[in-house]
Amino acid sequence: MEKDNVVCIMGMGYVGLTLGAVMANKGFQVHGVEIDPATLGVIRQGKAHFYEVNLDALIRRGVKLGNLHFHSEIPSSIEFDVFLITVGTPLDDQGRPRMDMVEHVTDEICRRMRDGAMVILRSTVLMGTSLKVVKPKLDKTGKSYHLCFCPERTVEGKALEELVALPQIVGGLNEESVERAMSMFRRLTPTIVRVSSLMTAELIKLLDNSYRDLFFAFGNEVALMCESAGIDGQEVIQAANMGYPRTNIAKPGFVGGPCLEKDPHILMESLSPYGFVPGLIQRGRSINESMVPYIYAAVAKALGDRKTPVVTLMGLAFKGQPDTDDIRGSLALHMIRLFREKRPDARLRGQDYVCVDEMIRQQAGLEPVNDVEAFRGADAVIVMNNNRRYVALDIEQRAALMNRHSIIYDCWNMFQANLDIPSSVTLHVFGK
Repeated sequence: MEKDNVVCIMGMGYVGLTLGAVMANKGFQVHGVEIDPATLGVIRQGKAHFYEVNLDALIRRGVKLGNLHFHSEIPSSIEFDVFLITVGTPLDDQGRPRMDMVEHVTDEICRRMRDGAMVILRSTVLMGTSLKVVKPKLDKTGKSYHLCFCPERTVEGKALEELVALPQIVGGLNEESVERAMSMFRRLTPTIVRVSSLMTAELIKLLDNSYRDLFFAFGNEVALMCESAGIDGQEVIQAANMGYPRTNIAKPGFVGGPCLEKDPHILMESLSPYGFVPGLIQRGRSINESMVPYIYAAVAKALGDRKTPVVTLMGLAFKGQPDTDDIRGSLALHMIRLFREKRPDARLRGQDYVCVDEMIRQQAGLEPVNDVEAFRGADAVIVMNNNRRYVALDIEQRAALMNRHSIIYDCWNMFQANLDIPSSVTLHVFGK
């Protein structure tokens, strides 16, 4: 029997469920705790409550092996070697990160942990959370323990392959904690990167997503500057990148999701006690957040004062590559809110290749349509994500189904602008 084999994962969201399924199939005894009854009901049927390639099969295999179990609370009859915290840390209504769920599950762990247990945080947290929030709670138990921060760094759509391939960052309270966590994670991935402290590991997680956010922001700023100057920004980016190893400008488009939308804000909040403002990261987030009002304004101008315009948003998930049905942090939701506020008379419809109709109705509040009906009778169609299937659409045929003097706003350059579409339909590609 391997050491640290009996594991309790607190939170069966995206991070916790993918990790649990992989660990179970690596031989760990995994017990996942999920307090949401609906989510718990789904995963107990051997299904994920979100889309991830091959995850359902991996869950069923883990259950069949007898290695994967799901509970509504920490089972009192089991002595766990390891507790992993994978709960969400969303932003509140004021845009500040919430750590209350991390605090709550830590309290639960303190009530159930045995002497000598290891506690590992994988949730994205404010710098200092491990040392200033979790450690004091563990200290009050009077029990011995090990504490580490080992961030999750996978991309949605590739989590299962990346969990066993990406280097695992490990930061710990002390040398014994680090060595213990490294020993456990070696059973998952061949590369471990040890860092000097808990805060170092926490900062690396925040920088990973802030870097990506800034990278995409540069591409969006190039597109915005080119539009203002009447230059084809898509041509500029493609030509600048081609065969030149020192330039890699991102394709412009919407930047959101459960991580990129919030992690730069968590980083900024983390640094405020030290009197440091990461101006570059702040500016990048501001650029990416400005995309929705910018594109809304262009579509609203094209709609003019027509009554009860029909508007279809295509690609509601926060990204299209790799496939996901995750609407959390999707800028489609921000676009919907703008239309509800400024054009409440608009009839809004939604299309997505991965999100099911029920999700489109309940989470986005839109009338679901397929990729043909999305155009029929529409005054505006906005392509919100970059799912590869949009490239294959017969856009000429679909544009003919739209109302006169309508607009297709292609935010991702999925359609070629030189197509023979009806003259009554304007095809605008962001950045052109």
